[in-house]
Amino acid sequence: MNKRLSGKPIAKKIYKELNERILEKKEKPKLVIIFIGEDPAAAYYVKMLEKKGRKIGIEVVTKKFPVQIKQKNLIDEIKKLNQDKTVHAIMMQKPLPTHLNEFAIILQIDPQKDVDAFHPINIGKMVLGKDSFIPSTPAAVLELLKFYDIQTSGKNIVILGRSNIVGKPLANLLLRKDQTGNATITVCHSRTQNLVKFTQKADILIAALGKPNFVSAEMIAENAIIIDVGINQIEDSEKGTIYVGDVDYEDCLGKAASLTPVPGGIGSITTAILLRNVVESAKKVKNSNNFIDGIDKKNK
Repeated sequence: MNKRLSGKPIAKKIYKELNERILEKKEKPKLVIIFIGEDPAAAYYVKMLEKKGRKIGIEVVTKKFPVQIKQKNLIDEIKKLNQDKTVHAIMMQKPLPTHLNEFAIILQIDPQKDVDAFHPINIGKMVLGKDSFIPSTPAAVLELLKFYDIQTSGKNIVILGRSNIVGKPLANLLLRKDQTGNATITVCHSRTQNLVKFTQKADILIAALGKPNFVSAEMIAENAIIIDVGINQIEDSEKGTIYVGDVDYEDCLGKAASLTPVPGGIGSITTAILLRNVVESAKKVKNSNNFIDGIDKKNK
């Protein structure tokens, strides 16, 4: 196994497969991104999605709204997109302004167009092991495990972070009875006592807590596999603004069996997975119109 678990060859492989699928079908999937406000990091990510989408044949349209948008107006926009059969996928770019109820908004997105996979129907199906979209970052971790043939069955996997975006769904996915499952999972968080006691027992440690360079060599076991999901912007006295993960890469490099870099690791795969969900959504939406006003009629 490589010492450095790069995500770039995995992303490249996914993009190639998607491009071939799109060319074969001769249809261009369409993703609409709802972008509220002017967050620079979010704007950068949206531009990257637009660029990657164009490259492989996905139409990516960004609908921008002022930060003052009222919740009712935003929901009305989502309903229009739900009913528009030319739109195959809807993505709500985070963060949302604090005056908006994120859960109520997500509830309005057609689950078949919910490529972020945050709708309760998609989350519920995922937990039950049914066919559904999977949130992009947890799915990216699974892709990395498969690509590098990292065995999870019977392994002790510790996840740092319990977010709805990464920690919770990833824990459920790693419990599945499949190629990247059958693990014994421990989820640690801000209230975990004696954290190092858990991290030092991990065969695989997954850091997803949003704290730059938090995981040091003394926290990990010899020859552990380290997967860094975090991406944090910090100021370096010599390099200026740089991006680092939740793991101190240089400190852990000598002790870990292998680890993912930041940038160039899980983040690279996450973008590719999101666009793969768009291609899948085009297939789901093509002959279906079963979702109106927060109700999945097909599963009612």
